[in-house]
Amino acid sequence: MLSKRVIAAARSRAFFASRGAQYTAVSLSQGWKVANYIRRAQLHSKTVKVPQMAESISEGTLRSWSKQVGDTVEVDEEVATIETDKIDVSVNAPTAGKIVELLAKEEDTVSVGQDLFIIAPGEGGASAAPEEQKTDPEEPKDQQLDKTIPEPRAPSAADKQSGGIPPEAPKESKKEVKKQDSKPKEDKSKAPPPAPKAPGNRGETRVKMNRMRLRIAERLKESQNAAASLTTFNEIDMSSLMEMRKKYKDEVLKQHDVKLGFMSAFARACALALKEIPAANASIEGDEIVYHDFVDLSVAVATPKGLVTPVVRNAEGMGFVEIEKEIAALGNKASTIYIARDGKLTLEDMAGGTFTISNGGVFGSLYGTPIINLPQSAVLGMHAIKDKPVVVNGQIVIRPIMVVALTYDHRLLDGREAVTFLVKVRDYIEDPRKMLLALS
Repeated sequence: MLSKRVIAAARSRAFFASRGAQYTAVSLSQGWKVANYIRRAQLHSKTVKVPQMAESISEGTLRSWSKQVGDTVEVDEEVATIETDKIDVSVNAPTAGKIVELLAKEEDTVSVGQDLFIIAPGEGGASAAPEEQKTDPEEPKDQQLDKTIPEPRAPSAADKQSGGIPPEAPKESKKEVKKQDSKPKEDKSKAPPPAPKAPGNRGETRVKMNRMRLRIAERLKESQNAAASLTTFNEIDMSSLMEMRKKYKDEVLKQHDVKLGFMSAFARACALALKEIPAANASIEGDEIVYHDFVDLSVAVATPKGLVTPVVRNAEGMGFVEIEKEIAALGNKASTIYIARDGKLTLEDMAGGTFTISNGGVFGSLYGTPIINLPQSAVLGMHAIKDKPVVVNGQIVIRPIMVVALTYDHRLLDGREAVTFLVKVRDYIEDPRKMLLALS
């Protein structure tokens, strides 16, 4: 609480300040109101901590703040985004209110349980500071004065003679200005010519790798170092599958509201082939081989932050339409990879998986050797469909051909098993009716 003596001292300092200085009139009364508002907000505020993200994740990078100090938020509205090595985590407001303080900066590493921001609960946020009033109820009546610092007045002749206010700095005379202007100008023609610019652009841009990209790089290199990877190729005539898709896609879209694509056919073919070649659906744990009685298909999906592999669980018991619905749902979630409460992709959607399918053909890839997603033992790579001349019954005909690749861990699969698996997938795709007979 300010006393009359302090206020008088402030007025006297302002009065005797130099006239040439720039002042900003500050209302001390308004300052009292702001201080009281902040004090009341802090008394009722709530500190929000970094939430639990997953068992294997203990920290992340604060990628961005969606709200700033003073912004109002609603319940469950996103306030910050934390980037981890697997997925982005959305931190939401636990209650409606106003952001009072941010306790971390963007690009900081934050740990689970760390204080992240402070929120003052309220209906649509804490109420703003009250308008300036004539009297301040927080101060005693005998000290409720007009505390606005007055503007300095113009000095009088008496003030200048008494020395109370220092005289103004003398202005430059016209003679001095003319004298300065009469100085000879430098001869710019004698200056050396500027050096010619180097042709082309040799700039560089450095961008810090996000945590997901770093984790993907670690896992891919780990796969190359740990697995005895080998790749086998085959060609598939897509004529029958394309004819079936063309005939039934409109009916499927009308009845089930889902597009009939090629991925469901390959997923179904792989699920059936994996039941026949169980080593391709196994994994190594220590000195043991784990054979899975189920087929959880990891479907590789490209996102702006990197490759993610959501899992279609128990694909061995699904038909074309069911697989397409599940893949479509996972693809929609992967378009915005956040952990949130509104049905977006979660860590549980990507956990596990016994076999992976990667479709590089959607980007125009013709050939490729996919990398095994450890601890799985194999991955199927699909590629673009191109018309090629092939020999059918002694005749050269043009057929739509897709090259498929199977990269497998030679520690688990021998060449015979790997080639047999890929041939079975080829046979199922070239004659989709066989998939109806090979019921699991």
